[in-house]
Amino acid sequence: MMKLKPFCILIVALTASASVNAQQSITAFNAKKTELSELQKQRWSNLDLKKDSIPGMSVDKTYSELLKNKKGIKIIVGVIDSGLDIDHEDLKGKIWTNTKEIPGNNIDDDKNGYIDDVHGWNFLGEATNENLELTRIVKRGDDGSEDYKSAKVELDKKIAELTPQKKQVDIIVAADKAIREELKKDKYTLKELKSIVTTDASLTRSKMIMSSIASEAGEGFQEEIKSYSDYVYDQLNYNLNLDFAGRKVKDNPDDMKETHYGNGNVKGPNVEDALHGTHVAGIIAQIRGNGKGGDGVVADKVEIMAVRAVPNGDEYDKDIALAIRYAVDNGAKVINGSFGKDYSPHKEWVWEAIKYAAKKDVLIVHAAGNDAKNVDVEPNFPTDEVSGKEIADNLITIGALNNVYGSKIVADFSNYGAKNVDVFAPGVEIYATIPNNKYKYEQGTSMASPNAAGVAALIRSYYPKLTASQVKHILMDSGTPISDKVIVDEAKKEMPFANTCVSGKIVNAYNALLMAEKMATKSKAKK
Repeated sequence: MMKLKPFCILIVALTASASVNAQQSITAFNAKKTELSELQKQRWSNLDLKKDSIPGMSVDKTYSELLKNKKGIKIIVGVIDSGLDIDHEDLKGKIWTNTKEIPGNNIDDDKNGYIDDVHGWNFLGEATNENLELTRIVKRGDDGSEDYKSAKVELDKKIAELTPQKKQVDIIVAADKAIREELKKDKYTLKELKSIVTTDASLTRSKMIMSSIASEAGEGFQEEIKSYSDYVYDQLNYNLNLDFAGRKVKDNPDDMKETHYGNGNVKGPNVEDALHGTHVAGIIAQIRGNGKGGDGVVADKVEIMAVRAVPNGDEYDKDIALAIRYAVDNGAKVINGSFGKDYSPHKEWVWEAIKYAAKKDVLIVHAAGNDAKNVDVEPNFPTDEVSGKEIADNLITIGALNNVYGSKIVADFSNYGAKNVDVFAPGVEIYATIPNNKYKYEQGTSMASPNAAGVAALIRSYYPKLTASQVKHILMDSGTPISDKVIVDEAKKEMPFANTCVSGKIVNAYNALLMAEKMATKSKAKK
């Protein structure tokens, strides 16, 4: 899974504890001068750059001007992710059901090799946490390969960086616990912190730590602490831990012949751990206009097929290859892949699955990754190229946009690449569904990808005769070109936006539907 590192709280926490101890004319757009309202913030990906001065995808405009009296066909979108809360109130009527399968009878009714796959399939079984791929490579032992050498260096470096951070986290977590116990409440404000009067030295120290963090991080400081501590603990306890074995399904992950494993529980063992997948699904399909969460890109005629294959750690190549094939074989016309990793020992299995999807006319929308790096130089797997040549034309890679226009329009965490990132879509502070009928802002290229996948699903719903390849190029060619120089990379480089991706554009649903209409009309005329 592509985790977004909590850079902000990391800095705050360390400071706190240290103190204690296609040819298209380019239009110039105006940046929004004021802060986004709460409603604009929740819906900014639906807004229009020209009208609202916010780099959204013009989804509202698409519905009001292009789709009012049109009818589309049902489109199944496969979401390969951490799992899905299929009972979420804002996804009612949007979950794919395998009508050929009888729930709970422990029989493979449709003879597809998967027993009780009513809403999808769970290739992880009861597992949630996993190693990173580099950890698994090191765990196998020194085989003299470049991958082993590189992985070993990176593993040692990560552990060396995170070990002292854990000490800081332990201090912060203990301080937060002491304050919660003193105030007798789990959530508290800076004002309540300051109201504590004590002569106890330990409590005074905890108050100082938490006051410093609350002052710097703002209102959501406790959430940031949890995000930061979860990241550090998960990395050291699971992702980078050579002694941790996460896989619980009874298969050999290095044997592609063993294909039928896992179960039909797409929520996973704990639905709370399906947060990432539920958020991704909501971006695509949450109910529009009901005032409950954000508004999904696709208003109706969409069903989400849940394929659980992405753990808290790095996904296995085998699981991803089989997940793609499962989604394709069960009717998905768009697949969203909000995952990625630096190493891919069995990348050929995933390539074959991508080619299989291409043969079956299925579009795969993939997140570019959150390492603020140039993926032309350092790849983010899976890729769709072998030795510099594209193996298929049905995979589109999406970078993440910020919600402000100008030099900071590219999200500061987003990967980029003039050859290997195709187009950008909204990925910062995206408001969508999370388990147990809740909603949350999340960010990452993991959020940008389903925004683009949602537009792809719209095109495939209203113009079903267009191919996966055509839809990919519509998303790229119809986008809004950005003429500005932008800041990218961990090194904060400035470059023309045109050099950050193949298209030099950002996804625009309105333009995409117009282009799809023209292509579809042209195809009819030829016949």
